[in-house]
Amino acid sequence: MGRKRDVKSCPPTTNARPKFLSRTFDTRRETRRKRRDKLSTKLQLPEIELTQRVQYDRVRNVRRHAARVGDMPSNSESAAEITSQEADHQSDSGADAADTMIMQTNNADSGMDLTTVTTSSPAMATPGINNPTWNRQQAVSVRHAFKIYGSSKNPNHVIQNLSMTVAKGSIYGLLGASGCGKTTLLSCIVGRRRLNSGEIWVLGGKPGTKGSGVPGKRVGYMPQEIALYGEFTIRETMMYFGWIFGMCTAEIVERLRFLLQFLDLPSQNRLVKNLSGGQQRRVSFAVALMHDPELLILDEPTVGVDPLLRQSIWNHLVQITKDGNKTVIITTHYIEEARQAHTIGLMRSGRLLAEEAPRTLLQIYNCASLEEVFLKLSRKQGQYAQPPTELNISNNISLASLNWGKKDESVCVTEESGVVGLNFHQSKEVLINESTNGIANHYDINGKSLSGTKANSILDCDDCGDFTDCYKITSWGKIKALLQKNFLRMWRNIGVMLFIFALPVMQVILFCLAIGRDPTGLKLAIVNHEMSYENMSCPVSTNCSFSYLSCRYLNFLDNETMIKTYYPDPESAMEAVRRGSAWGTLYFTENFTDALVARMALGRDSDEETLDQSEIRVWLDMSNQQVGLMLARNLQYSYRDFAKDLLSACQQNTKLADVPIQFKEPIYGTNEPSFTDFVAPGVILTIVFFLAVALTSSALIIERMEGLLDRSWVAGVSPGEILFSHVVTQFVVMCGQTALVLIFMILVFGVECKGDIGWVIILTILQGLCGMCFGFVISAICELERNAIQLALGSFYPTLLLSGVIWPVEGMPTFLRYISQGLPLTMATTALRSMLTRGWSITEPNVYNGYISTIIWIVVFLTISLLVLKFKRG
Repeated sequence: MGRKRDVKSCPPTTNARPKFLSRTFDTRRETRRKRRDKLSTKLQLPEIELTQRVQYDRVRNVRRHAARVGDMPSNSESAAEITSQEADHQSDSGADAADTMIMQTNNADSGMDLTTVTTSSPAMATPGINNPTWNRQQAVSVRHAFKIYGSSKNPNHVIQNLSMTVAKGSIYGLLGASGCGKTTLLSCIVGRRRLNSGEIWVLGGKPGTKGSGVPGKRVGYMPQEIALYGEFTIRETMMYFGWIFGMCTAEIVERLRFLLQFLDLPSQNRLVKNLSGGQQRRVSFAVALMHDPELLILDEPTVGVDPLLRQSIWNHLVQITKDGNKTVIITTHYIEEARQAHTIGLMRSGRLLAEEAPRTLLQIYNCASLEEVFLKLSRKQGQYAQPPTELNISNNISLASLNWGKKDESVCVTEESGVVGLNFHQSKEVLINESTNGIANHYDINGKSLSGTKANSILDCDDCGDFTDCYKITSWGKIKALLQKNFLRMWRNIGVMLFIFALPVMQVILFCLAIGRDPTGLKLAIVNHEMSYENMSCPVSTNCSFSYLSCRYLNFLDNETMIKTYYPDPESAMEAVRRGSAWGTLYFTENFTDALVARMALGRDSDEETLDQSEIRVWLDMSNQQVGLMLARNLQYSYRDFAKDLLSACQQNTKLADVPIQFKEPIYGTNEPSFTDFVAPGVILTIVFFLAVALTSSALIIERMEGLLDRSWVAGVSPGEILFSHVVTQFVVMCGQTALVLIFMILVFGVECKGDIGWVIILTILQGLCGMCFGFVISAICELERNAIQLALGSFYPTLLLSGVIWPVEGMPTFLRYISQGLPLTMATTALRSMLTRGWSITEPNVYNGYISTIIWIVVFLTISLLVLKFKRG
């Protein structure tokens, strides 16, 4: 209403409007009303509440383009109609100017606020592709969009100079063949990808900015894939997405009850993976409708759907947009089913060829079906060539976005499902509306006033709405949903549970049983010319007797480790070694005892022959270093024990039999060290580290390939929240794995532990978290699961070999030592070995360096994962 003058505060005006001007003003209004009715009747359009100038200019330009390409019948009646309308429009221009002057003279008697007509303000924007304020007031506004994949040398132009307008409260059908860029365009609209150039406004803000709600709860997204967790029931699926959207449990239950009945879904306790394809697609549709979003984006929702379900989906879309508060964008390559949309956009090769109401296209091109229209466009547009940088037809103030047709009219849902290959060339026509006198921006597609429009307000791309939203990192609902999702998927997957808890126990058991024990059953080929080969007898004496000393020595050989096999001559014994029948040959000459006694008696006066005859000659198979070295050690230890026993029997000092080097009690460890104690610290950390890598390296990849990751991102889940939920989940898993590994390693198999068990547990858990973060890096970088497996396996052996797990770092070349110190497991292995075998505390540099190194690698891996996920997300 016009603003009334305050009689008390304002002096009386002397410029009262004459009566003849009032009559003239009324006459002008009546004339304009009749002309509006006439224009609406000629074009067979319903009455609308907006100014007719924009619609008239739009129809005139479209008809001129259609006549130019030969698709519009140019009969005399149509030409006369357009000519008469142009004349009316020209004559009406002067009248409009006069009306404006009269209305500005005195607005006290007017029934409307005339300042909205004569004043330019941000809230009263003029429709146009270059008007930022008007663009922000649409549900979706895309302007001059370019999206390129691939390298600069071989670019793939997915979207090329595309402009698109989706009015609030409308159904927008995006038509195009597979591969034309529809899904990429929708990904940019919901903030999943970024344009190379151009801009997008969604619900008044730019996607991805703080407070815009996109991606987030203002958008409902149904991707082409089912994109549901098969291990979830229908109820759990709705709970998951409902919590992410910020709904409370009571709201979710109430909404679920409605959706189950509306979409004719089975029991809410049915697992999604046990549903049929059509039922799964309906559940996916229910997820998009769960939080009653302002903008509903459906990517090929009717693919593979039976006609009845397709009809039901379209009926519901028409129903929810009737009040003007909901907007729907639906992509399809079924041409005729898009007849129910208020506006359709025809897309090919990354360009929007046309953007108009279906009935308008049918009327302009005089066709009975949209299929016929598209076929005609396909033939005609193929005659024009256009460079990829030219502006496309959709500069896009379509008649549909300015209320072409009433939405409360009956909508006929067609059951046709014919598919036409959409191979259209770009149109050269540019349709631009210059003015609507600043009125159209106040109305939605129903011609109703937009309640959210405020005068003199310009939206910022980073407008947060609620001030606290800018600083709100996450919400409890999202974290609860993500944690429940992670634990449920593990709990209901038997293979994963066995992998998490049974595999580390099995690895520890196998390690302790198979590694570090002395070999047994090693055959030795023995040639002893002092014994009798006829009855294979070799007398052994235990007193101070110097006879058959070779038999006395052989008696000290460990019968469990070495199996003695006698041969008559050295040649046959060595042949047995060559054939692999024995690991070594021992040869005693026929006067070995006499020569050995003479050697002990004569000492330095012994001649060469005596020395030669008193020696035990040994040929070993050193192809296996561990076996060869162990046999050499045992043979030496057996001779030491034999000499001590002989000296003790003869009441001599047994130290004469020792090497003149005295080994005291070791400071750390024992005189007989175990290889198991050396390798065990590295094995513990390696098991925990790479089990975490294997568990997480494919987690994000599987969700990404199934479309689950994209759907969660569109729902408003950030990469940080996803990583945090996995860190919490894996921490719980790490605690269980660490407990099992240490219990079996230390308590069951008796691996030495002299340090504080608490610090041992903490370091083991940290290494598990480090492996989990490394798995996130692999999962974020790799697109395919097989690539992730290859990268994980490829990193296993270098890390194992260079980390000092199975061989000391000191045995490596200098340059490899520096590389080894930079690996995640090296310093941690040294720290754990120092705590287990030396009993060192956290104050020792070798120990706390292991903790510091592990924490640094955790931070590095998490940072890389976040950066990669953010890059791929946007």
